Amino acid sequence: MKLVINASIQIQKPINEIFEALVNPEKMTQYFISESTGKLEENKEVKWKWPEFPEHESIVNNIKIVENVSVSFVWDNNTTVKICLEEQADKSVVVRVSEGEKELNDQNLEWFSGNTFGWANFLACLKAYLEYGINLRKGAFEFMRS
Repeated sequence: MKLVINASIQIQKPINEIFEALVNPEKMTQYFISESTGKLEENKEVKWKWPEFPEHESIVNNIKIVENVSVSFVWDNNTTVKICLEEQADKSVVVRVSEGEKELNDQNLEWFSGNTFGWANFLACLKAYLEYGINLRKGAFEFMRS
């Protein structure tokens, strides 16, 4: 059995605004990461830092971009993340995130649990930022620093 994370949400914003929020670090730091070494672009590598774990850095590479359709990348050396945008008839957009796959074992079950929570939170934060200008992540995970 393989473990694959799937999460999705519908956002009431134009697809190009959502896409830009997924690749532009100036926007990403308003709802997701605290720092980035650059914009997500094909054949580039970027490093992300996290607001609640400033000492931790994630390397993001193997970036693939289809403008206003999808963004995919590899992080933690072997895990692929794909974010797909599906415009609806009313011009809202369903954002779908998938991450994986990993073999079923105790370590990967912990990964599955933590990252499923993480991607659901990512989507809620993206929606709050784009629709209401709110950074839900700010201060939300201070308790995890200790």
